[in-house]
Amino acid sequence: MPNLKDIKSRIGSVQNTKKITKAMKMVAAAKVKKAESTVKAARPFSDELLHLFRKMLATVGEYSLDGLKVERGLDNYPELLRRRDVKTEGLLVITSNKGLAGAYNANIIKAALKRIKDNALQGIKTVIYPVGQKAISAFKHKAGNYILKDGYIAIANDPTATGANLISEDIANDFVSGEIDRIDIITTHFNNMMSYNVVSWEVLPVKVEKAEEHEIEPVMEFEPSANGVLQQIVPMYITNSIYQALLEANASELASRMTAMSAASNNAEEMITTLTIDYNKARQAAITQELVEIVSGAQGVNG
Repeated sequence: MPNLKDIKSRIGSVQNTKKITKAMKMVAAAKVKKAESTVKAARPFSDELLHLFRKMLATVGEYSLDGLKVERGLDNYPELLRRRDVKTEGLLVITSNKGLAGAYNANIIKAALKRIKDNALQGIKTVIYPVGQKAISAFKHKAGNYILKDGYIAIANDPTATGANLISEDIANDFVSGEIDRIDIITTHFNNMMSYNVVSWEVLPVKVEKAEEHEIEPVMEFEPSANGVLQQIVPMYITNSIYQALLEANASELASRMTAMSAASNNAEEMITTLTIDYNKARQAAITQELVEIVSGAQGVNG
């Protein structure tokens, strides 16, 4: 016969778990609406910036640092735009700091590991720039053909343009120094509250977009100079690409956590119902057993 005390203890434990998962669902639901609004509002700017930037590159044609100051890697825009043979690829892998978000982090890590494996088969080394505690922990404890850079933890919780600029400076310095020859971002694209896709974005070097045959090439004038404008625009483009990736990841993570915690709360409710039935059956069986013992004892006395 099941122990009533054990069943009651399990019911209490599941109820406490349900309170936690329900609270986490509510917190994620409150945050995801703001995150969704932010990421959708940022997309038009990012798309237009990319389109305009590529047109600018196609218009200028030649790049030079003549007369320009170079104090950091991001300022050396001709080098950032130069395509070269890829011997080492940098991967900015964006995850969350916390778990309990379904398969969100696992899917991103899986995609990154596949890229590392594909690179190894092509003789390309991989440098990992992890964003979020989950990425840092995963790559610290997995063996593979890659180099792990210092991670970015605070940025994963609060995506900001300042945080994105910090990452872009580190990546640009490594690109200009020749430590990496290409940088891609592995993140997620937020679709809606129920779905997201793991995607890969190429950041450096930038692809130059040429006008189609039926399009008219834009006429652009640059002040004070084309090179001076590009030195300002290139860092803006790189930082914005990283910032957009962080926003997409944040919204996807919150939506995934909300869905996961909703499912966990429903499962807890079903388990509580099942355990309550088991408890009532065991209690009824115990009462019946006591009645049988009392009747048997009374019959023995009367007999």
